[in-house]
Amino acid sequence: MQPTPWAYTVASPLLFSLLIHPLSGQNLIHEINVDSPTMSSGRVMPRDYTPDGHNLSPPLTWSNLPTGTKELAVVCADFGAGSPPPWTHWLIYGIPATATGLPTGLPILPNTPMPTDLVGATQGLNGWNRPYYRGPAPPAGTPHLYHFTVYALDKTLGLTPGLTREELLEAIDGHVIGRGDIVPIYERF
Repeated sequence: MQPTPWAYTVASPLLFSLLIHPLSGQNLIHEINVDSPTMSSGRVMPRDYTPDGHNLSPPLTWSNLPTGTKELAVVCADFGAGSPPPWTHWLIYGIPATATGLPTGLPILPNTPMPTDLVGATQGLNGWNRPYYRGPAPPAGTPHLYHFTVYALDKTLGLTPGLTREELLEAIDGHVIGRGDIVPIYERF
C-alpha cells in the first residue's frame, strides 16, 4: 500500500518545515520540542480549534530551547492551501524567552491584553488579513496538515504588530537558532 502524500510530512514535520521555508544564512538549527496537551502530530485536531467548533487558538508548549534564546515566534500555516501556498492561520511573535507555551484562546480583539507571561507578544496577520488565530476549514473530505512552528531567536527584534508571514520570516532570517513543529491534521466530513 502506498503512503498518502501527507504521511511523509507527518513522519518528519521538521524536515518538511525546513524544505518549505528555509531561512538563508542559517546553518544547523537546534530542534525545539513542541507539544500540546490537546493535539499531537499526525492526529486529528480537536474541533474547538476550528470554525466547526469554538475557533479558539490551541494550547502549545515547548521545551529544549537553545542557549541564547531572546524571544520566540509561532507560525501556523497550511502548506496545502493558498494561492500560492501556504495559507497562514496564525502568527504570534515577540514572545518572551521565559514563556513555556501559549494558553488556549488568546485574544482576538486588538486592545485585549496578552496573559502576564506573554506581555510584549503580538499577533500578526493571518491569511484573512486579521491579527488573530483562525482555525482550519478545509474542503470536506480533504485532510490538511497544520504546521505550528516555533522559532527561537537570538535577538529581541522589536517587530511591529500586523506583520504577514512573509514579512515575519524575512525579519527573523539570520536570527533563528532553534525550530520545532507540531503538525496535527484536520478534515471536515
